[in-house]
Amino acid sequence: MKIIIVGLGQTGTTLVKALADEHYDITVVDKDRALVDRITDRYNVNGVTGSGASRETLLAAGADTADAIVALTHIDEINLLSCMQAKALGTRRSGARLLLPDFVHESDSLKEQYDIDYFVKPKSDIAEEIFRNIGMPGFMKLEGYWGDSIQIIDLNILDDSPLAGRTLSDLKHSMKLDMLVVSVIRDDKLYIPDGNFTLKVGDNIGIAAAHENMSITLQALGITKRTVKRIVIVGGGITAGYLMEMLEKDFKNITILENDVHRCRELMEKYPSAKIAYSGGEILDVLEEEQVSGADCIISLTDNDETNLVISMYAWSCRIPSILTRVDKPEHVKLLHRVNIDITVSVTELSVLKMIRFVRNYEMGDADNEIGKFYNIAGNRAEIMEFNATGSFRGANIPFGSKEFRLKKDVLITSIIRNGQLIIPDGTAYIKEGDCVVIASAKHCRIRNLNEILDMH
Repeated sequence: MKIIIVGLGQTGTTLVKALADEHYDITVVDKDRALVDRITDRYNVNGVTGSGASRETLLAAGADTADAIVALTHIDEINLLSCMQAKALGTRRSGARLLLPDFVHESDSLKEQYDIDYFVKPKSDIAEEIFRNIGMPGFMKLEGYWGDSIQIIDLNILDDSPLAGRTLSDLKHSMKLDMLVVSVIRDDKLYIPDGNFTLKVGDNIGIAAAHENMSITLQALGITKRTVKRIVIVGGGITAGYLMEMLEKDFKNITILENDVHRCRELMEKYPSAKIAYSGGEILDVLEEEQVSGADCIISLTDNDETNLVISMYAWSCRIPSILTRVDKPEHVKLLHRVNIDITVSVTELSVLKMIRFVRNYEMGDADNEIGKFYNIAGNRAEIMEFNATGSFRGANIPFGSKEFRLKKDVLITSIIRNGQLIIPDGTAYIKEGDCVVIASAKHCRIRNLNEILDMH
């Protein structure tokens, strides 16, 4: 499969890294020759220097024979034009990133107007992820919803956790909850666990749980969502705007710190109920002046990772209960987690995951079997995917506990949605035609359709 990636910023570079080992024919495009040279030297990809919106550049990149183009520059107009030009030249599918609210709100009409197959809208998606996690303790994170049925939970097992020292089958029977542990990272090694797996203190685990019973599930796991009254948002950019649209209905005491005077005026006009403060000085001095230490939740949303690190470490030192940090560089995420600040959100990570899903769906080319939803979990070492079970599924109607039903190693069926009802499977469960099936697998399994979960040997 031949893919053109336009834009070698943080997101474009991370996407190249994620796809380079999967045997795709990749050509990267960027105006900065040094960036192109650095990526082509490091990975087995081709490179073209020039504007991704130029027909000449796109032809040099092979747009006339490409299977897909992914446009990830920081300028929405360039992304739109790149996709439109590539499709006109013969590229089969196109995906673009949109950052500006005006374009995000018009995405449906832009798809039709520019013949674009897929949009990533990371800033609005990140705002939703932050909103879900306000008040959550730092050792866990609510990763996302699968429709209205399933919630993905990322959890670190601490000394006092009720999960420590127990097997998964014991937890399943004793807690009687619609939940399943789908991944475990222990000593930097990934496990896709079965019922005999015993959890230990220090494990990082991924859990699929029923959304409708989330409060009961969290309570059983020993997790209490803290009451949040005062919220401080540092950085009043686009993401903060999306977040405020969600917050202002339920939260009355919100402060936004912004270092651009003109943006402060815009925020004051748009959100009169919030306190808008100019933060043009040294960030630690500003935090002290605004008495941020008394907040229940602090959300760092500046465009600078280093600034967000400083803000979050200050909040941690002040024992602010809920800390959410935008961090795009993986090495910064690791640094924060070393000091027990675990709830991080990344525009880069979200964009990359969604573009991988776009590429894989096109690669499969079968609407009945395509990946409905796709998440990377366990530090990008495992994947959760959703499939629709069709009549071609070879394991249909066979109970999971029978000898005839054999899964590949490092593959787990996490849940089944049948007629709108969620089933967390046990040995008596089975898949029938029409089911929505969610599976977890190690990344090396490279699952592309539902039949590939089976061990046919």
